[in-house]
Amino acid sequence: MIRPPYSSDPFPLSSSASTSSVSAIDTLQRETKVLDLFIALKVHEDVMVDDSSLHLEREDSFKDLFDLMQPRSRLEDLVRDYGVRDGVVHTNPTEVGAPSSSSTILRMNNSGTGSASTSKQPTGPVPVSFSALSISFSPRRVGLILTASGRKRTIVDVARMKDEKLEATAKKLVRQLKVWLSEG
Repeated sequence: MIRPPYSSDPFPLSSSASTSSVSAIDTLQRETKVLDLFIALKVHEDVMVDDSSLHLEREDSFKDLFDLMQPRSRLEDLVRDYGVRDGVVHTNPTEVGAPSSSSTILRMNNSGTGSASTSKQPTGPVPVSFSALSISFSPRRVGLILTASGRKRTIVDVARMKDEKLEATAKKLVRQLKVWLSEG
């Protein structure tokens, strides 16, 4: 039921190298939640058809799911993937610390003793947490919304063509997020 030019990847285990465990995927992968809603809606419709021969399946009940919710969730997942790759989005609070020029790393060996070493890390804009990001999605405009301290604000807004692929839109959002972060 996914219509072109949209794409789908509700099962990221085979395609995403950025997450390493199923529990991490459950909290990160937003498109899977839409698949769950589709299954629940489909089961509900099937039960209603079985209960009464007068029940007609409502095509519009699936319309919002596949015209709005699925592409928006897929776009959020793509922004996560591209943003992590480009260093402007992080998915784990331990990945990002206070910006500094160096950090101390403790390495453990097999005997249980450790050694400390200092490594240089590039300074620059601190990536945004994926859990604080969401997408506003319409046929002509897409916005990246940041939720901080209970307040939501659109930090990036880009135009999109009607038949533009979600991957292209996600790349535009990540490019604009880079600009937004570099401007402070």
